[in-house]
Amino acid sequence: MKKHNFYAGPSILSEYAINNTAEAVKEFAGTGLSILEISHRSKEFSAVIEEAANMVKELLEVPEGYHVLFLGGGASLQFCMVPYNLLKTKAAYLDTGTWANKAIKEARLFGEVDVVASSKDANYTFIPKDYTIPADADYFHITTNNTIYGTEIRKELDSPIPMVADMSSDIFSRPVDVSKYDIIYGGAQKNLAPAGVTLVIAKESAMGHVDRAIPTMLDYRTHISKGSMFNTPPVLPIYTALQTLKWYKEMGGVKKLEELDKAKAAALYEAIDGSKMFVGTAVPEDRSIMNVCFVMKPEYKELEKDFIDFASTKGIVGIKGHRSVGGFRASLYNAMPMSSVQVLIDAMKEFENNH
Repeated sequence: MKKHNFYAGPSILSEYAINNTAEAVKEFAGTGLSILEISHRSKEFSAVIEEAANMVKELLEVPEGYHVLFLGGGASLQFCMVPYNLLKTKAAYLDTGTWANKAIKEARLFGEVDVVASSKDANYTFIPKDYTIPADADYFHITTNNTIYGTEIRKELDSPIPMVADMSSDIFSRPVDVSKYDIIYGGAQKNLAPAGVTLVIAKESAMGHVDRAIPTMLDYRTHISKGSMFNTPPVLPIYTALQTLKWYKEMGGVKKLEELDKAKAAALYEAIDGSKMFVGTAVPEDRSIMNVCFVMKPEYKELEKDFIDFASTKGIVGIKGHRSVGGFRASLYNAMPMSSVQVLIDAMKEFENNH
């Protein structure tokens, strides 16, 4: 039975990326060696990491003065690396979910943090909009997509100061004005590669302005100067990331991916809104096109597990919602085909008709 993978992360990858990676695991670039055992200092892998960085720059139209880095530690390590490198006196943060909250907690270890607004009291069902960004802060940090709660910021915000963005779960799903940011970062395991590598786009001129001593591995300048090769990088995920980036280009680039993503999300939200059994959890104007969160209406609440079991008979996996929200979560990352979304919609309608 074909599986329809709606997991939030690690999540679906394109067949193109999986197949090319599988071939490289067997033999990489005519070396007679597997990508799993190749030296990261070899000319063959150096070409991979250079091409991957250049493709990120091409797809996101990264301007001069920025560096593309492939680091370890996940987005969670960036929660401390960002303030370590950028926070001199005060930083501003927008609290829109669990991961934004974790980033705030880490930043407070390094200086004053002004939480300009939060939707925590409403269980993060919306993106706050009426707030003031302090002009004297060193940077303004946002989490563009809130995987757990199904909300998303899908446009560039007007900020009087440089921004920092955690784009772990929606990078490459829309064009981005990189020039507005000092740092963009994201764990790869949602829209780029298997878990194990973190993409960072860092503005070189933003570095070196704090007085504190920074440990070598936590200093962005270390990785900028060494081209992500200061220590052994996560070779396999970087190789898969390159395959994904090639596939994105082949698909027509970020604008085309955004068009496809919007169509998938619109179809699923239409099914939810037209249902007598299911209901969305996020306010409509802030709904994510990457992570669609929904629950059973109160009178059908006891059927939630039955629906997950029913969906599994259709090959649907990974739709159980996070415990913070409950219900269901369908992650519609770039590699998710519309055909799988339609299978989920049909399952919802069939289940509703049966009950």
